[in-house]
Amino acid sequence: MVNPERFHHLIEDARSADFSGWDFSWLDGRMTQADPPWDYQALVNTHIQQARSMLDMGTGGGEFLASLPKLPPDTHATESFPPNQPIAEQRLTPLGVTTHNTDEDAPLPFDDHHFDLVINKHESYDPAEVQRVLKPGGHFITQQVGGLDNLELNQVLEPSQRFPITKWGLTLALTKLYETNFTVLRAEKAALTTAFADIGSVVYYLKAIPWQVEGFNPDTHQNGLVSIHNIIEKQGHFLTTAHRFLILARIGRGVL
Repeated sequence: MVNPERFHHLIEDARSADFSGWDFSWLDGRMTQADPPWDYQALVNTHIQQARSMLDMGTGGGEFLASLPKLPPDTHATESFPPNQPIAEQRLTPLGVTTHNTDEDAPLPFDDHHFDLVINKHESYDPAEVQRVLKPGGHFITQQVGGLDNLELNQVLEPSQRFPITKWGLTLALTKLYETNFTVLRAEKAALTTAFADIGSVVYYLKAIPWQVEGFNPDTHQNGLVSIHNIIEKQGHFLTTAHRFLILARIGRGVL
């Protein structure tokens, strides 16, 4: 192991660091990721202008909604991760947003044809449910994490890759939307370089995203962490590949 004292110090620092909502500010300067070639927020802002009702699926701690300069008068958010729910409600209630605590993959708690716009950043979704709650001509905007996201971490830390969603990508997402009466107006995908600057950033990331490496624990996965740490100490970073894709779709023949 290169510089073992630094290795153990960084891991303990990451273990004790707090993570709440969807706030990754602890990783500022320690984990960097290239921006996708599209601007998700700008796309959402454009479509908000014509919307009187909007749903944000999987709002996290409400960070994204709170960053928008204008919200439709009837705006709702869902969140299924219990630790995030009170954070989202506290942040969004003063903005006039109704937050709904939901169960993962449960039907959406809304009447048919309720929304002009449904947005979704990195949350799983059922195309049939999105179609059900959208008005005719309503729009769906989603940025998704592809099933091979940061796979290099798994290649080092797991004896065999157990990614259950490797097929999840733009092709499958488009197929499901076409099967559910959506017209796709825009579809893009990107592979983005991610750089981890120290082993603590790797541990913190895997603590925040526990589904990346199932059962991850710095003690049981120490050999792999040592390999990553040694690379960082020699090269200054450990590089992985983030997979993202963007879809803009509408119901039926509504206007753009």
